[in-house]
Amino acid sequence: MIRSMTGFGRGSVDNPKGSFVVEIKTVNHRYCDLNIRMPKSFMPIEDRMRKLVQKSVKRGKVDIFITQGNYENKNVTAVLDQGLADSYVKCLKELKERYNIKESISLGLISKFPDIITVKQTEENLDEIWDILEPAFNEAIHMLLNMREKEGIKLKNNVILKCNSIKKSLEGIDDKSDIIVEEFRCKLNNRLKDLINDNELDETRIAMEVAIFADKSCIDEEIVRLSSHIIQFKDTLELDEPVGRKLDFILQEMNREANTIASKSTNLEITKLTLNIKNEIEKIREQIQNIE
Repeated sequence: MIRSMTGFGRGSVDNPKGSFVVEIKTVNHRYCDLNIRMPKSFMPIEDRMRKLVQKSVKRGKVDIFITQGNYENKNVTAVLDQGLADSYVKCLKELKERYNIKESISLGLISKFPDIITVKQTEENLDEIWDILEPAFNEAIHMLLNMREKEGIKLKNNVILKCNSIKKSLEGIDDKSDIIVEEFRCKLNNRLKDLINDNELDETRIAMEVAIFADKSCIDEEIVRLSSHIIQFKDTLELDEPVGRKLDFILQEMNREANTIASKSTNLEITKLTLNIKNEIEKIREQIQNIE
């Protein structure tokens, strides 16, 4: 199924052991460029997150935001450095006696000294965290893929319409291609008559010139190849895999054939139809830049 590279997904989980929100935003990019913003403590399980997302997202710039909700953190404790506190109290008593200070030594004063009380965080059970976080990831990915698929359907329908327009213009070129040589023969014949007073023309020479022109201006092969590329392009749209790069390559070949037809054309109507084809190809190129 065709997927757009633009999408958004959100998943959340509320668990007594942890509350999390996972948001995934994607835009078009040539490769899969994945960036994760998360609490630093989750860095050891970043690889799991990447592998989970990359199973479903093959191309695009992917930004992932993980928000950790407020919950009781049993892994954080306050630790008293009793030896350091004793040393501070001893120093304060010596200062008090030496300088005859009447002010009492208070708990508030002692607790303000650095490193008396420190916060210690024990290592979290990352497997347990991942078990809680993974369902939120899956929910976000599911929403993201749904949005990308809906956008992909719109892109596919739009591109098919443009392919049909190209095919119609190509059929018009094919109908007119047969008269190009005859037009040239008539123009050459009339021009020579104007140049030669007695109107005696060398039919063999004219036939030779017409044959040379016909060989140079023949666009039958280009018409056949461009028709084949259109069919291949449509068939590729039906593949159940990422096809953005393949579509881009086929489109380059379509544009190559259109340029060749334009360079060989001496007929105004064929030139106009070729310009229509090139215009539609450029519109398709803009669209497929956002196809995965």
